[in-house]
Amino acid sequence: MAEKDANSVTSSLRKANLDKRLLELFPVNRQSVDHFAKYFTDAGLKELSDFLRVQQSLGTRKELQKELQERLSQECPIKEVVLYVKEEMKRNDLPETAVIGLLWTCIMNAVEWNKKEELVAEQALKHLKQYAPLLAVFSSQGQSELILLQKVQEYCYDNIHFMKAFQKIVVLFYKADVLSEEAILKWYKEAHVAKGKSVFLDQMKKFVEWLQNAEE
Repeated sequence: MAEKDANSVTSSLRKANLDKRLLELFPVNRQSVDHFAKYFTDAGLKELSDFLRVQQSLGTRKELQKELQERLSQECPIKEVVLYVKEEMKRNDLPETAVIGLLWTCIMNAVEWNKKEELVAEQALKHLKQYAPLLAVFSSQGQSELILLQKVQEYCYDNIHFMKAFQKIVVLFYKADVLSEEAILKWYKEAHVAKGKSVFLDQMKKFVEWLQNAEE
């Protein structure tokens, strides 16, 4: 195994449907990520231990998203959801940056959206205002805020009836202390994604100018 290129090994594992069952290669009492990582790192195959960590992380996020979706659809109190997410982050060693995007996706999936552009913005703002305190807890770092901004941008681009709602959502998040002035300015100047860039930058122009003037 050590002679093979790590990429071909992971490719072979996928073909054999073993990529999600790697820990089963070890005796039951040694089926831990740490043991696996040490074994293959010592054998000169660190790539394989990294591959397992990625697989584990993806599985964890999938489970977390499923459980979150369930709790949001049941309209669980926000305090309970915060507690649950914090426990899962601690248990699975998940950073805030890995969680904020999942939260956004689950919050937006929890609603049947109106198909009319003129009505969906109002519906979205009402819904997001309710969940802003939840997002605020998990966007305490600059990087998390930027990830959230990029997720909002991508969502508004991919769901065309949300195109005109982008600026309103960002302003709502700013007022609700989900997004900071620094994060919005950084997104505007350099951290935006390509999707709908010109439309969204144009929408944000006046608000960004207001932020810059207020700063001065």
